[in-house]
Amino acid sequence: MQMHPNKDTQLCMSLSARPGNFGLRFHNHLYEQLGLNFYYKAFSSRDLPGAIGGIRALGVRGCGVSMPFKEAAIALVDELDDSVQAIDSLNTIVNTDGHLKAYNTDYIAVEQLLKKHAVPKASTFALRGSGGMAKAVASALRDGGYANGVIVARNEAAGRALAQNLGYEWQADLGDLRPQMLVNVTPIGMTCGAEADALAFEADAVDTADTVFDVVAIPAETPLIVRGRAQGKRVITGLEVIAIQALEQFVLYTGVRPTQEQFEKAVAFARA
Repeated sequence: MQMHPNKDTQLCMSLSARPGNFGLRFHNHLYEQLGLNFYYKAFSSRDLPGAIGGIRALGVRGCGVSMPFKEAAIALVDELDDSVQAIDSLNTIVNTDGHLKAYNTDYIAVEQLLKKHAVPKASTFALRGSGGMAKAVASALRDGGYANGVIVARNEAAGRALAQNLGYEWQADLGDLRPQMLVNVTPIGMTCGAEADALAFEADAVDTADTVFDVVAIPAETPLIVRGRAQGKRVITGLEVIAIQALEQFVLYTGVRPTQEQFEKAVAFARA
């Protein structure tokens, strides 16, 4: 059905430093297909307390939260789901009559994808990154039984803290390590970024790995994923992460879970 917003339309939104169109197109496509009186809009703001206050005051039903707000927003909500408490990073806020509860659907997405792609739990891995998304991915790895890992991060304080909290080692760079799984949770390879054409790991490390996992969603095929595919590796893409986390947000906001076919059509529409 075609959307006809009215005074009863429930607003959902995203909040990030650099808004994209994927979430907007994904959610609005499903609202229209399922006949739900919702509308989704992407926003950017430098006033995080003001933005979160606006969600509460204006009755915005849900908000997807991206970098750099995933940790700072925690102090501004009323309740934390277990997925947030475990890693001190949120990506979703649900507003129920002015009560704001935070979730982390990034964690849920990574957990599902590791199972879907049947990544062996005995795999050694190196995860590059130390921010909020890195916390979600590394925590999902730890909780999924992946015990033999190294956090690779230029920021020593953040990298060491993440590694120590989860029982891993820290290194400033990959060095001589050639693990079975490589996980990129940095902007390396992101379209329009400073390192858009760069590999997140050394080329020979990609060539000797079994699994390549890149959370960068734009482009869908980053230099790391392109090389991994060319070498016949098991690959997990950022598009898969962003799609599943958006699906779980949709369910939290609306209480409705689309069919697999509806989900796949929404992802295709969002990418177009």
